[in-house]
Amino acid sequence: MSSTELFDIYNASNIHIGVDSRENVHAKGLWHHTFHCWIVDRSSGEDRLLLQLRHPDKDTYPGLLDISCAGHLLAGETVEEGVRELEEELGIVAAFDELTYCGMVPQESIISSDLIDREFNHVFLYESSRPVDEYSFQKEEITGLFTVGCDEFRELVLGQTEECWVDGVVTDLQGEGLIRERRRIGLHQVTPNSEEYYKLLFDNLKAR
Repeated sequence: MSSTELFDIYNASNIHIGVDSRENVHAKGLWHHTFHCWIVDRSSGEDRLLLQLRHPDKDTYPGLLDISCAGHLLAGETVEEGVRELEEELGIVAAFDELTYCGMVPQESIISSDLIDREFNHVFLYESSRPVDEYSFQKEEITGLFTVGCDEFRELVLGQTEECWVDGVVTDLQGEGLIRERRRIGLHQVTPNSEEYYKLLFDNLKAR
């Protein structure tokens, strides 16, 4: 992503205080808003979440499994306009009213002394039964897609189990074709989120 991207910035009370570049936002640890969407497949009788495998060149959490779709809101962009991330990252064309809003969670990640991520995360759910190999995902950002059982994933991220299985596809060495893969993963292979974040997610999954 280009460092010339501009984000609206906020204080810790979520009051808008200006605009700054992506580079400065992360270097200074300025609060900004993001769009998060978890894709859930309920077609098989077992709820399964879609995870993306972050590209090894990403500036944060390279090579880890992450939220199905996530991105920063650009300066002047509304949360509703964040739905563009679904098409950009996964090739999903969806209207905003097809998403279920879970709520907003502030999170702080101090990755290094010059990379501090402070975000107000707007979290959504979207139901899709599309097989992993039929997503048109953004290979500059993502190198694979996996699904995981919701119950198994919840137990993993809440520390109730040490490992779980994920199934999906990864790009080949040329980045053109896809290779099916099954992995046993631990929590260290998943991007971190707070207990509050996961409570919001799993409470909403259980309610629907």
